[in-house]
Amino acid sequence: MNHLPRGAAAALLGLSLALLGTSVASAAPATPVAVAAETTRVRLELPAPTGAFAVGRDTLHLVDKSRPDPWVPQAGARELMVSMYYPARPGGGRTAPYMTKGEAQAFIDDRELTDAVSAKTLSDTRTHARNPAAPVRGKFPLVVLSPGFSVNRSTLTLLAEELASRGYVVAAVDHAYESVGTAFPGGRLLNCVACDKIPPGGYGVVPKGRAKDVSFLLDRLLADKHPAWRHARLIDRAKIGMAGHSIGGASAATTMADDARVRAGATMDGSFMEPVPAKGLDGRPFMMLGTGDDDRSWVRDWPLLDGWKRWINVTGAGHFTFTDTPVLADQLGLLPPEEPLSGKRSQEITRAYVAAFFDLHLKGVDRELLDGPSADHPEVVIHKKG
Repeated sequence: MNHLPRGAAAALLGLSLALLGTSVASAAPATPVAVAAETTRVRLELPAPTGAFAVGRDTLHLVDKSRPDPWVPQAGARELMVSMYYPARPGGGRTAPYMTKGEAQAFIDDRELTDAVSAKTLSDTRTHARNPAAPVRGKFPLVVLSPGFSVNRSTLTLLAEELASRGYVVAAVDHAYESVGTAFPGGRLLNCVACDKIPPGGYGVVPKGRAKDVSFLLDRLLADKHPAWRHARLIDRAKIGMAGHSIGGASAATTMADDARVRAGATMDGSFMEPVPAKGLDGRPFMMLGTGDDDRSWVRDWPLLDGWKRWINVTGAGHFTFTDTPVLADQLGLLPPEEPLSGKRSQEITRAYVAAFFDLHLKGVDRELLDGPSADHPEVVIHKKG
């Protein structure tokens, strides 16, 4: 469970896994020309959502004029980019882009992967959400998704589409200056200023800031007059959850500590960068889904989680198992044969357990999957229950 800034050797090792699903050492011997030739023949595609609904997607640019950006104060007010996924009526039309070419190039450049995959191949990854798409009628729980440090919200696309297809509104958030490349209006590609500003051991400032971001997002989505999103009427205000990968998962716990509107939270292999408050989370449920590595913050804070709780380990998982990247790496032929979990298994496990958690706590639908071993998911171990 790492949160190292870019530039450090360990971070490069872990973050290369974000695209390749392997280590720098194992990727290095590949012949660059052969790899490049292979990727030109590949059309990357995310797995189709399994729920009953088609999926729509909108993009929001939000500006919090009440506070300056914490990383670049001279830039002015804090900005967010948000992808809103929602249950939609079936229909034609183009699917929404995975990420911009500029975002893809920034991702690849930062991880020194230019000989392994092209920006066009990555940015052209086929998604399943459409824009525009007419929403279905009804009220649906809202789930906020926050990505890992230095990667943007696109890395959680398959989970966002899956939840929307199962009857959730999903808000995937990019926090300005916290990824190596996120496109903002005006042709701006904001890079990871935070990566170079955070001192060793100082990562707790990130969840604190993201908690403020999410509270602002909820204020704008739930506003009685002039909400920020055109389909805000779809949101069931009493049923809000949050999940995140890595430091985004840490941010889910911090947000819950600060904002009682978030009724349930989950971390996907994210350490508690900010300790859970001694008073707990007011009895609200929290799930920890991870690799099974020894994480001292999970051991430390488990007793402080005072509601329904699960500590779930996935045998053979890596830090980026719970994102899109193993799926894409498999399609590029870059997951090594000895990799314990395929891209297919990674996404099946992630979607099943995160959806089951929110089904139980936001919809009241009992899911036995969270109570013990599953024949369909033998890699998953319920390590602790409460």
